[in-house]
Amino acid sequence: MTQTDLFTWSMEQDPALRSTIITVLVLDREPEWNRFWHSIDRGTRMVPKFRHRLAAVPLGLAPPRWIPDDDFDLPWHVRHVIAPAPADLSTVLEFARTEAMTAFDPARPLWRITAMGGLDGAECALVLKVHHSLTDGIGGIQIAGEILDFTRAGTPREHEPSGDTPPNVRSGLGDIAAWNWSVGAELVRTGLSTVLPAAWRTVTNPIRTVREGVAVANSVVRFARPITSTLSPVMTDRSLGRQLSVLDVSAEALHRAAHAAGCTMNDAFLAAMLIGFRGYHDKHGAPVQHLRVTMPISLRTDRDAIGGNRITLARFTLPLDIAGTADLMRTLDALVADWRREPAIPLSNAIAAAFNRLPVGLLTPMFKHVDFIASDVPGSPVALYAAGAEVERIYAFGPTTGTALNATLISHVGTCYLGINADTAAIPDLPLLTDCLRSGFDTVLTLPDN
Repeated sequence: MTQTDLFTWSMEQDPALRSTIITVLVLDREPEWNRFWHSIDRGTRMVPKFRHRLAAVPLGLAPPRWIPDDDFDLPWHVRHVIAPAPADLSTVLEFARTEAMTAFDPARPLWRITAMGGLDGAECALVLKVHHSLTDGIGGIQIAGEILDFTRAGTPREHEPSGDTPPNVRSGLGDIAAWNWSVGAELVRTGLSTVLPAAWRTVTNPIRTVREGVAVANSVVRFARPITSTLSPVMTDRSLGRQLSVLDVSAEALHRAAHAAGCTMNDAFLAAMLIGFRGYHDKHGAPVQHLRVTMPISLRTDRDAIGGNRITLARFTLPLDIAGTADLMRTLDALVADWRREPAIPLSNAIAAAFNRLPVGLLTPMFKHVDFIASDVPGSPVALYAAGAEVERIYAFGPTTGTALNATLISHVGTCYLGINADTAAIPDLPLLTDCLRSGFDTVLTLPDN
């Protein structure tokens, strides 16, 4: 495990901080099952970690390691059921929420797919459950590209991977030594990549070097500072209960609104969320001026393998008291851009390494004082097929990780699909919040006409 994955894994000692991702794919028909099984089998060979399980290291002196699952059983991970009445999207979401609340079997690879057939209109739904340590949002899209096709007839593949991995012959002590060596080596590399240029600048421009050092130190403090209070006066309670809801938004209309303000679709998405939250708090008679968000920032490069978790999480405060929609979007654009440029972002793995040395109980409470998570995942602009069945809709439900809710927006063939995973204690009236968020998107989408 990487330091950030270890940090996430350790946080799960509190069940409210489980890192389970649920994705629902709505298909226009049931897939051809033999082809479907073959595509999933191929996908697990393309990303061998999907055939690995976690094994503990003696005395916990190193994080769990990934080892091949000698008992890997594809039929256990891929299931086919007939949806009960009313056999519509609400049925699928009810099943998906139970998957979101259910822990993984630690003796097996951390994923599962349930195909729900018999839906109204001859539709079928795939409910994918995966642990965040196996992939992030962009990694999930990459994996989908290896499993899904671009035509009903199928997509020719260049080769069939074996999925074989070299056996790990190290002993427990060898694991401990190897991991601590790798941690030290990474910290040294990170340090050298920072120190050597800084040393040269100290000679050539000492004043600038001091300023940059202070800026990095301040950035680390902003990135890692403890959070001890919740900004929302309404979404304060936390529990293990989860409820899911969805919204569909025209990608073209959202892009047009963003363009009208000179901003990005992510800015339009955030603005819609904040306008919706503002309306929700007003309906509860508790106006709020700011909320705290956790936003995933991708660290993925072209050199990274398919899948895997290559994100860091930035936590910062967003304003709700800016009346003008375009002004709000431009403010958000500047805030997000500043956080993407924070000097601490490339150091997030080293910061996680420091956190991993602290007792978990000191760290978990600060996650529960963040109001919500917002994630914008670019999907496919072209049609996708699962063994002959067209993917009509995709909803992703990221983990709440101690917040009141996770809102994940994923684009697919001209539509943005919003998946909302809410803590039932923080938001006991999710239909009301969903209506408020819908109004928020409606407000943003009218921007080009104002």
